[in-house]
Amino acid sequence: MSGYFGVLVSDPWLQNQFTQVELRSLKTHFMSMKREGGGRLTVGELASKMSRLKVVGENLTEEERASFIQDLYRNVDEDVDFESFLRVYLTLQAPASARTGSNAKNSSAFLKAATTTLLHTISESEKASYVKHINNYLEQDDFLKRYLPIDPSTNDLFEIAKDGVLLCKLINLAVPGTIDERAINTKRVLNPWERNENHTLCLNSAKAIGCTVVNIGTQDFIEGRRHLMLGLISQIIKIQLLADLNLKKTPQLVELVEDSKEVEELMSLSPEKILLRWMNFQLKKAGYKKIVTNFSSDVKDGEAYAHLLNVLAPEHGNPSALSAKDPLERAKLVLEHADRMGCKRYLTAKDIVEGSPNLNLAFVAHIFQHRNGLSTKTKQISFLETLPDDTQVTREERAFRLWMNSLGNSTYINNVFEDLRDGWLLLETLDKVSPGIVNWKIANKPPIKMPFRKVENCNQVVKIGKQLKFSLVNIAGNDIVQGSKKLILAYLWQLMRYSILQLLKNLRFHSHGKEIADADILEWANTKVSNSRSQSRMDSFKDKSLSNGLFFLELLSSVQPRAVNWSLVTKGVTDEEKKMNATYIISIARKLGCSIFLLPEDITEVNQKMILTLTASIMYWFLKQPLEDRPSGISDSESGSQSETISNSTIDDSASESSIEENGTM
Repeated sequence: MSGYFGVLVSDPWLQNQFTQVELRSLKTHFMSMKREGGGRLTVGELASKMSRLKVVGENLTEEERASFIQDLYRNVDEDVDFESFLRVYLTLQAPASARTGSNAKNSSAFLKAATTTLLHTISESEKASYVKHINNYLEQDDFLKRYLPIDPSTNDLFEIAKDGVLLCKLINLAVPGTIDERAINTKRVLNPWERNENHTLCLNSAKAIGCTVVNIGTQDFIEGRRHLMLGLISQIIKIQLLADLNLKKTPQLVELVEDSKEVEELMSLSPEKILLRWMNFQLKKAGYKKIVTNFSSDVKDGEAYAHLLNVLAPEHGNPSALSAKDPLERAKLVLEHADRMGCKRYLTAKDIVEGSPNLNLAFVAHIFQHRNGLSTKTKQISFLETLPDDTQVTREERAFRLWMNSLGNSTYINNVFEDLRDGWLLLETLDKVSPGIVNWKIANKPPIKMPFRKVENCNQVVKIGKQLKFSLVNIAGNDIVQGSKKLILAYLWQLMRYSILQLLKNLRFHSHGKEIADADILEWANTKVSNSRSQSRMDSFKDKSLSNGLFFLELLSSVQPRAVNWSLVTKGVTDEEKKMNATYIISIARKLGCSIFLLPEDITEVNQKMILTLTASIMYWFLKQPLEDRPSGISDSESGSQSETISNSTIDDSASESSIEENGTM
């Protein structure tokens, strides 16, 4: 994220994988290898030359390295540039580290657990399951129906997914409304530019619904790298299947808790953990004595499934399922029971006995969707009505959570108010935003049993925040440990804002040693729109006139004239017109390459924090573009006196109101 990565690599996901020191070290090795080859380094030479690199050289044989590299590049005579070299290193580093048992701390941020499972090989049964899912849910789509159904026994899935349309549609299936489909390029034959736009839109939208995509780039789609594409499809489908596992969508879930005190704990759990809790709740009714803790080894004998389906749909049961001695036979009877219930399922009896975690989770999620067995008359449901419906807090928590997850931390965050309380993930995020700022020698790694160790971590979090000039009046480490929503949101907003300001500073102003402030972003945006001969203007990031979206459409059009199809833009007068413009703005920005986590409501209601991040993200994208790729007549310094007006302060409270006192309840 930070440092001067933009000088060495242009691919955003690569920028997130390395510290500045690591990047420079690898660049040195790369240049040395090229010099040895007379200024050229080919794919065929990598397996041998990378033997000198620590971890990948020590823990993989040359034959193993060659095998992995062959999966990435078929042409051994192809020249390797630095970014390709880094991709190969990342690919080799994960299995090499796994062989030595390296943890995230020792292997830095190269590849995270959420993605290392997607390397190289693919599960044919998972592919077949996902193909059936896609065929079932998208067969009536106006654009895709010409390609569906896909044959699960072939690799047609990856060919069809190459243009990005299928994945964009799948994202909207998982979280409806994420992508404005007007922004998807859906011609029968797309040129490389249009295909790349779809890939970029897909990846940025996948991040915005909670997918981990730190090791996936647009090139992976173009080259059809099956393990990465299947991994992304798996994540998207999982989000769809678990969408109802929360109290907002399924308030009957309160039946799982004994009293109102446990309701908040339930609300903080991940959907997967809620699904496990629901399954055990139903199994207890059936008299099943074991506790299911995973969707693999604990369900592979089929006994838990037989009991679960008997309690949910006894009328479709078969007594033989419980008495069967052979697990495979029992699994077949379980699936027959599910079929009689009318429950969608795409796994086989073999998948159950082999303990496929993804497919078993999908199976249980389908059962929950079809028949959850919960009561609508539970007295705790009335308690839910008394809980404050703080939509603003919920939206901000969501934005900050998705942003932190997009950085590729060691642990996936499900709820910032719960998952950040030991301070570790905050320290990881700080280290990504400002490499080297964390003193890891005094940090305590989870699991942390002693409360004072958590306080020590959070005290360092607060200390670093003050070092970065955050406004942290009356906040102490213990406030984070206690899960204070107001203070955690205030800290995360300043951290997110600092991150984007640092990206802009490092990209454009680092040679001058100047800081960039909110006012500079505001001036840049107004200058861009003004230079495109528009009368639109934004007076501040809380300017109510922004609610119609027209200013941001003008801004996007000014940085990329072909980005906006003006025939799709409304006047932004009614609430519905404003929302249509807002969804279009978000999708167009993501299609260009902006990594943003706001919702349409943040634009229509003019949430100044999210408006600032949107504007700054567009500015960052524009300034990253080579001068020759920018619209004619536009230069890096077109804003005139802007470079002379850069503030020496990183905090501009008049524009962002980021201090805790001003935020109130946030």
